[in-house]
Amino acid sequence: MTSKRPIFDTKNILAAGGAGFLGSHLCDELVKKNKVICVDNFSTGSIDNINHLLQKPNFKFIKHDLSEPLDLEKFPELRPFKVAFQGVQEIYNFACPTSPKEYSKLPIETLLANGFASKHLLDLAVQYEAKYLLTSSSAIYGEPVDSQAFREDYWGFIDPIGPRSCYNEGKRYAESLVINYRNSKKIDAKIVRVFTTYGPRMSLNDGRLIPDLVNSALKGEALKIYGKPDAASTFCFVTDMIDGLLKMMKSNEAGPVNLGSPDPVSLVQIAEKILALTKSASAIEHVEAHPFAHRQGSPDIRLAKDLLGWFPTIPLDNGLVQTIEAMKASRVISYQPEE
Repeated sequence: MTSKRPIFDTKNILAAGGAGFLGSHLCDELVKKNKVICVDNFSTGSIDNINHLLQKPNFKFIKHDLSEPLDLEKFPELRPFKVAFQGVQEIYNFACPTSPKEYSKLPIETLLANGFASKHLLDLAVQYEAKYLLTSSSAIYGEPVDSQAFREDYWGFIDPIGPRSCYNEGKRYAESLVINYRNSKKIDAKIVRVFTTYGPRMSLNDGRLIPDLVNSALKGEALKIYGKPDAASTFCFVTDMIDGLLKMMKSNEAGPVNLGSPDPVSLVQIAEKILALTKSASAIEHVEAHPFAHRQGSPDIRLAKDLLGWFPTIPLDNGLVQTIEAMKASRVISYQPEE
């Protein structure tokens, strides 16, 4: 296998699923010092997330369904990046629906993204001797036992045929692909397990807690808390998460490594904060748990601290302010505060 090392000043970096929530924020950081190839089919991502990047000379967008193989050297728009000579140096894999509403509507596509898309991206990593990072999920652990904090050596309990199985089992399969490619093909492939993350560019009303609550508050509708009144989860702001991903890619670690906030917050408290920040008079309503819902566990992030020097730094209130301001400005919601 011929090594295709960088022969120019900047790396070529591929962000699969780069028009999504996390992927687009990563592209924002990568394009500052690298050439970025963003690949997405818009099944769940949005052109709105990357519009501001399209005119940058170091950013190229390719619309492609990664359930099919990807030949980077056939795209004329990538000629300025000289992919045929330089290849790509890093591959980030975000290519998968992540919200309950998304993968409930796209169960087969979710499985194919974790299976075929992961394989095709790993094949590119083999072809170009690129570093590869899979953004896996806390979903691979299943539900916690009591107040358990998930460690990376915990195998978890997952229902293989339940309503979340396309996502949970898909992520497990993607992790297995990574470790077996790493061992058999001798590539630098890594795994991070992403816990609940929030911030600007989240799709509104997509089944995830914070955007749904903000959406309801701005519309003057009841904020619905699903499941038990004492339910809690952890919340990591998107810029902290991106910092963790960059540090993992730069490191010599293979993982898996947990990335997320270790501090659980009650869902009622989140709703109350959102009501205060939006100055909404909406009520909080407790409703029966959604079939796709499950109790959230907290990450044990000692590995991330010890190996990467990473831990979240953005306070929840600060992150919520930024998130709400972005959602107010969204085209989806026309928000006029009451006098």
